[in-house]
Amino acid sequence: MTMFYDLLIPFYLWIKAFHIIAVIAWMAGLLYLPRLFVYHCEVAPGSAEAERFKRMEQRLLGIIIRPAMGVAWLFGLLLVFLGGFWDDGWMHGKFALVIAMSAFSGVFARWTKEFAADANKRSQRFYRLMNEVPAVLMILIVLLVVVKPF
Repeated sequence: MTMFYDLLIPFYLWIKAFHIIAVIAWMAGLLYLPRLFVYHCEVAPGSAEAERFKRMEQRLLGIIIRPAMGVAWLFGLLLVFLGGFWDDGWMHGKFALVIAMSAFSGVFARWTKEFAADANKRSQRFYRLMNEVPAVLMILIVLLVVVKPF
């Protein structure tokens, strides 16, 4: 284990950079997907527009959100390991919020499947409200990482 640590520590800043890049991509997807849901609600199921929204939603989820989330987790865990942050209170808070963000990604995936099956039963207003959840989680996570209040 020490050899692994010794090999990675010179790359700490690179790992941090790629973690931040992955988080930005993940957040971009989480902020855009519910907006697509809002617009998708406006079109008739089975229409050409609805089919276009389905493709956009599925691609955003499969090409950006899921891979970015995986990379963010991988590099984030490496940073915790290399930085020795396991016992820090702020890290416990961040970890809980990142789990919530990951769960929300899963909820978005379920909603994408519902739209793909023309089974959406939620309103535009609902998706507008849900669009704010990732933003609030992101703000809290950034505050914990930068300020380290506990």
